[in-house]
Amino acid sequence: MENKNIGWLIVGISAFIGIIISIFYFGVNKIIGATCSHGPSCGMYATLKIQTWISISIALVVLLIGLFFIFAKEKEKIVTRTIKEKRKEIDVSKLDKDEKEVIKILQSENGAIFQSTLMEKLNIGKVGMTRLIDKLEAKQIVERKRRGMNNIVVLK
Repeated sequence: MENKNIGWLIVGISAFIGIIISIFYFGVNKIIGATCSHGPSCGMYATLKIQTWISISIALVVLLIGLFFIFAKEKEKIVTRTIKEKRKEIDVSKLDKDEKEVIKILQSENGAIFQSTLMEKLNIGKVGMTRLIDKLEAKQIVERKRRGMNNIVVLK
């Protein structure tokens, strides 16, 4: 359920509570008027008044909660795709041995790996790794994403 729908449900509940409070107030007020022999100075009227105000304040709190849900900004939903949905067929026939190895490692790592980890797995230096990733980016097979001081290599 969306927040707005929940908000409207809570506002409806608070209105229902308000109706019950008014029915209770008028019913008990009538009973007190019929049974209390002290007239308007009867202590039961003061008790009824206190109970009614407490009930109204509770209904108002419920109403405010409902209004909060109605007007609150919804959290953004993060849509994630599985790697199978994201993965497209890659023509490896035109790739050299190192490029094929990078693709193989990326596929085994669910499509993303830190560039430094990839360097260790391939036993290639920084310059060689950068050139290799540059070639794969030019062929639009992978992309580099900056994460702080590190790069993540991601299959496109």
